[in-house]
Amino acid sequence: MKNIRFILSLFFLAALVACQGSKQNFLGIDAPATTSATDSGTDGRQGKAAKIKKSFQNEEYDKAIKEYSEDLEDDPENPIANYYIAESYRRMGKVYLARDYYAKAIAGGYNDDELELHYAKALKANADYAEAERVLENYLEYITVEKFSDRARRELANLKKIDSLELIVKNIEINEAKALNTENLEYSPFVHDKELYFATTREEKTFERHGVPFSDIYKASIDGLTIDESTITRLPDVFNDTEINEGTIAISPDGNTLVFAKGNSDDKRGLDHTNLFISTKRNGQWSSPQLMPINSPDNWDSSPAFSRNGQTLYFASDRPGGYGGSDIYRASLNERGRWGNVTNMGAAINTAEDEVFPYISPDNKLYFASDGHIGFGMLDIFVAVRKSGQITIENMGPSVNSAYDDFGLVYSDHPYEGFFTSNRPGGTGGDDIYTLVDDSPEHKKIEYVLKGRTYTPDEDGNPTNLGGVRVKLLDENLEVVDDIATGRSGVFQFPVDPEKQYFLLGEKTDYFTTRQEFSMIGKGIPKEDLVERYTLKEFEVALNLDPIVKDATIVLENIFYDLNKADIREDAALELDKLVQLLKDNPEIKIELSSHTDSRADNDFNQDLSQRRAQAAVDYIVSKGIARDRMVAKGYGETQLLNGCDDANAASCTEEQHQENRRTEFKVIEYNKEGGN
Repeated sequence: MKNIRFILSLFFLAALVACQGSKQNFLGIDAPATTSATDSGTDGRQGKAAKIKKSFQNEEYDKAIKEYSEDLEDDPENPIANYYIAESYRRMGKVYLARDYYAKAIAGGYNDDELELHYAKALKANADYAEAERVLENYLEYITVEKFSDRARRELANLKKIDSLELIVKNIEINEAKALNTENLEYSPFVHDKELYFATTREEKTFERHGVPFSDIYKASIDGLTIDESTITRLPDVFNDTEINEGTIAISPDGNTLVFAKGNSDDKRGLDHTNLFISTKRNGQWSSPQLMPINSPDNWDSSPAFSRNGQTLYFASDRPGGYGGSDIYRASLNERGRWGNVTNMGAAINTAEDEVFPYISPDNKLYFASDGHIGFGMLDIFVAVRKSGQITIENMGPSVNSAYDDFGLVYSDHPYEGFFTSNRPGGTGGDDIYTLVDDSPEHKKIEYVLKGRTYTPDEDGNPTNLGGVRVKLLDENLEVVDDIATGRSGVFQFPVDPEKQYFLLGEKTDYFTTRQEFSMIGKGIPKEDLVERYTLKEFEVALNLDPIVKDATIVLENIFYDLNKADIREDAALELDKLVQLLKDNPEIKIELSSHTDSRADNDFNQDLSQRRAQAAVDYIVSKGIARDRMVAKGYGETQLLNGCDDANAASCTEEQHQENRRTEFKVIEYNKEGGN
C-alpha cells in the first residue's frame, strides 16, 4: 500500500508521503510502519536479526536518521541501518536523499517486497532514469506480488516516455520568490484579492516527528508577482494553533468562505490526521473554524481549491475506495449551503500513486500535482485538458517541472503569471515558493474592446452626455450579443471579436432609438505580430440619440429627384432606407413626410410636384414593410422656402441656394410611449 507523500514538503503539513504499511500525511503519519522479516530475525536473504528503533516506530524520522547514522559509523554497509535511513528520508518526502542507502540495503541482501520499487523512485528523483529502468526490469523478473508488479510495470512504462516530455519546452521564466523564502519551509501559495497566502514552518516549537518547526499560514500583499516583504504577517490565532500544523488554504471567489488544512500535533491526544476546516465571514469577522463534513475519519484530507463560481470544492484525500495513494475529489454546495456529495475525479485524473494540490485556473482548467502520471521524478505539475469530450493529462514540461517535488501551482491576477512550490536544488530552504511567467507564443492574448459614450444635443446643438440609455450590441444577424444600461456619464463598453460585423442600438424613453454600424473586418492583429503577452486594443464610438419632439422638423439629407420628376432614384432610396430603419426601431411614432421645391416654376406645378414626391417616398417606405397608416405624405411646394429665393429673387440666387429649398423632411405627429401599432 502507498503512503501519502508529505509534501508540503512536509506536508508535514501539507504533505504527502507514500509508504507501504503506513500513511504519512502532511500533517503527519497516521499508522505505524510494518516490520519486515529482516527486522524480526527471520531474514531469508541476509540472516541477520535486528529490532526497529523506537524512534522509527514513533515516526520520529529525523531522530531515527541520526540514530541509524550512528550505527553506520561502526558498520557502514549495515543493510538494516541503511534501509531505515532510506525509509525515513522517503517518509519525510526526501526520497532523493534515500538513493545510496537503498542501494546498500539491496547490496546487503535486505528483504522487502517494495524495496526495489522505492529504490527506482529514488533513482528517478535523482534523474538517473536509465538505472531506474534497469532496476525495475530486474525486479519484474522475480516479484510475484501482483500489486507490486503492476506498479512496477506502470512506472517502467512512464520512465520509457520521459524523453517525450523533454520536447514540451515552453518560453517560461522561473524565479525564486526570495522575498518570501527562508531557511525554513515555504509552500502552497494561494492568491486572493491582491494578497498571497502561504504556509511556512516558522513557529518556535518543533514538530518532533520531522525535526522542523510547526507550520502556520501567513500572507503578504502582492502586485502581480511583486511581493511587498514588509507586509508578510501571520494569520490570526483563530487560524493558527501552536503545536499543530496548518497548511494549504483556499478562499472562495466572493471572499466569504475560507477552507484550510490542519492536523498533525505531537500530542497523541491531539489531531492524528489532517482535516479540512471551514470558516465564514460575517459582518467582516471570520467565524471559528469548524471541521468540514466532507472529511473522512482516520484519513488525510487536504489541499482544498474552489471552482470559479465557488459552488465546488476540490481537495486531495487518501480515503478508502480511491485509485491508490491520495486522489483528487470534489464536493458540492447544496441548496441548504452545506458541503457534501463527495465524488472521486476518476481514473483520467487519479492513478495508483499520489494526486494532490488541485487548482482551477482563471480559464477554468484543472491543474494538479502527481507522481503517478508520466513525470520527471517526484511530484510534477499537470493540467487536465478536455478535447473532443475526452480528458487528457499534460505535463507542464521541463520548463516548469524538475526531478524534485513541484506542486501547488496558482495563477495571480495577471494572465499566465503565477506561483508554485518546489524543493529543487538552489533554493533558500527546503520547500521554496517560485514565480512563473509564461511567455509561450500560444499564450499571447489580445482583447478587443468597443468603448463608447451616448450623447444628445444640447440647446445649442452641441453633444452632451446622455445617461440611462440601454445600449445593445447586435451581431450581423441582428441577434443581441450583449447589452448594458449606461450610467450618468453615458459610458458603455463591449468585448468584440475580429472579422465580425456589429450594430449598436441605443434606446431611451423620449428619444429616437438609434442604430449604428460597427465593423471589425480587417481590424484584427495577427498573433505573430503581438509583442506583449497581453494586448488590449480599444475602439471608440459615439452614439447620438435625438429627443422625440412632436412637430419638430428633421431634414432628410441627400434625397434627390430628377428634374420635374417624382421617381425615387437609387441614391434617394439609400437615404430613405435609413428612415425605414428608424421607423422599425421606433414603432411608437407616426410621421408626416413632406417634400419641398424651389420657386422656379409656377405655384400649382410645384405644389403638385412636391405632393407626388412626398407620396412616392411614402410608397417606397411602405414597400419596405412599414404600415401606411404610420405616415402622412404632404407636399408644400414653394410655400416654406428657407431663404429669400422666392419668385422675385430667383434669378439672383445660386444653385446651392435653390438646392437648400429642394428638400425632404419628416416630423413626428404622434408619439405613443406605450409602444407602436
